[in-house]
Amino acid sequence: MRPTLAKSFITLVLATAMTITSLGNRAQAQESFSLCWSIYVGWMPWEYGDSSGIIKKWADKYGIEIDVVQINDYIESINQYSAGQFDACSMTNMDALTIPAAGGVDSTAVIVGDFSNGNDAIVLKEGSVLKDIEGQQVNLVELSVSHYLLARGLESVGLSERDVAVVNTSDADMVAAYTTSGVTAVTTWNPLVNEILKMPSATKVFDSSQIPGEIIDTLMVKTEVLEENPDFGKALTGAWYEIMAAMESSADVRAHMGEASGTDQAGYEAQLASTQMFYSPVDAVTFVNSPKLKTTMEYVANFSFDHGLLGEGADDASFIGIETPAGVFGNSGNIQLRFDPSYMEMAAEGNL
Repeated sequence: MRPTLAKSFITLVLATAMTITSLGNRAQAQESFSLCWSIYVGWMPWEYGDSSGIIKKWADKYGIEIDVVQINDYIESINQYSAGQFDACSMTNMDALTIPAAGGVDSTAVIVGDFSNGNDAIVLKEGSVLKDIEGQQVNLVELSVSHYLLARGLESVGLSERDVAVVNTSDADMVAAYTTSGVTAVTTWNPLVNEILKMPSATKVFDSSQIPGEIIDTLMVKTEVLEENPDFGKALTGAWYEIMAAMESSADVRAHMGEASGTDQAGYEAQLASTQMFYSPVDAVTFVNSPKLKTTMEYVANFSFDHGLLGEGADDASFIGIETPAGVFGNSGNIQLRFDPSYMEMAAEGNL
């Protein structure tokens, strides 16, 4: 039965009131936030910060709550963040561009924690230099930072992806795959690289230390959430640099992180040796303010566009705007990825 006009009017008024209330609540500052992370050398500090109470300490300082959640599958963590289930998520610069940004989720890198400085590598079973990879199959996680590393490596020796055959291989299967006779070349990351290099006839021919500062580990926060709740950014950043101080000075803290990541202190220290950690906010701010970051993101955008990772509407690599302190690469009318050093600057100045 159709409602009467009066009943329709009352329903409309109630619906309008509920909408106004909902919008008003959205405009108010949040009190509870969520952060997801996955196991990787540069993101283990979030586990330590949670288990040690450091994150709670900083959340309490700003009168908020921060729920820290480990997601076992890295890409799934980013998908859940992009779908609205988390306010913040640890991810690389490339994945931030090709998943949330490409999906229209405006994100800001509040913390730039480190960059891969040898953790990602190309390993050959047959050959001693990168040029020897020509004509071979290369097993890697397709469209990942490993794929990006391969492209940059090939470019450095005058080759391209046309000169090899990429074979998509799960990171969980990479070490086992390398033991088979049919696999002669892999591109992967630590701790898998270190495991493979222990095998006979395994030669590392290129790694991320040869493209320093291009594979960057960040904490991304939804830009809208950050703008409406700056205390969330302050609490995260304050906690991070307290964790960094503990991590840099204490072997026990690093041993804890190693155990939590499924290895031991020695294994974790080996991974740290090929990671450029920014223990000091001053160093992180210097890195983000450098014009090189904009150039790096141009490389990443070009790779992403060439591999169809910027979405169906992308006409070229500049489709998505990427904001850095040195300027915007891409479409300034469609900025979906931002590198904002202001919270790290507050930490450097002792203003948190």
